[in-house]
Amino acid sequence: AAATLIGLDQLWYADFERSKFRTINDSNEWLQMDKFGHVFSAYQLSRAGANLMNWAGTDRNTQILNATALSMGFLTTVEVFDGFSAEWGFSLSDMAANAAGTGLFVGQELLWQEQRILLKYSFHQTRFAEQRPEKLGNGLLEEMLKDYNGQTYWLSFNVSSFLKTDKIPKWLNLAFGYGAEGMLTGANETLEGQFPNQNRYRQFYLSLDVDLSRIQTNSSVLKTLFDVFNLIKLPFPTLSFDRQNGTNLHLIYF
Repeated sequence: AAATLIGLDQLWYADFERSKFRTINDSNEWLQMDKFGHVFSAYQLSRAGANLMNWAGTDRNTQILNATALSMGFLTTVEVFDGFSAEWGFSLSDMAANAAGTGLFVGQELLWQEQRILLKYSFHQTRFAEQRPEKLGNGLLEEMLKDYNGQTYWLSFNVSSFLKTDKIPKWLNLAFGYGAEGMLTGANETLEGQFPNQNRYRQFYLSLDVDLSRIQTNSSVLKTLFDVFNLIKLPFPTLSFDRQNGTNLHLIYF
């Protein structure tokens, strides 16, 4: 974590003008898709920290404490970097999203001693990135990080753990997703007339999912792979809802 932060400071932020510490209010940007990205990152960092402490043989309270410290410590430092950059600024709404993601993980550990609700991510390429590649990414890897039009964030609920039944496969989840499209700029702005009349709208999804951590296996390799890929929402038939297209059934959505 420390090496990554030092690298960010020297390799990324060094390319932008430094400034006095300042705050910004960007809560209305990108139809809040960037905030869901912060929630997702905080949740996954918390999960990684707890898993590391569990592997090290520590007790549950130590796992939770270190998960919180890793997630909030790392992401708060990044926000402070933003605060001293003329390009961005310290965002209170980003901090709130970071706290929400950490809280989602820690709250479940305290309440249920397990993760019944997973936070997952999926992505598909869109036509918007090619219209503004410098902002939305050029190529698949960049677009996965930058093109909010193609990202979907999911709350994936484990059915059997909530219903307390063995009649449903322990790995079966019900997932609710959020996304947005029609965005070429952060807010609904034209950037001096370059991108007028953006048709920005929110999207909501209902689908099935798999909690890979609940698939029984004796293979340590498979357990590791399942743990790594459990942050990705698997493709399934999906219902979508939005004001632009109404209700639609997708045989496979990712």
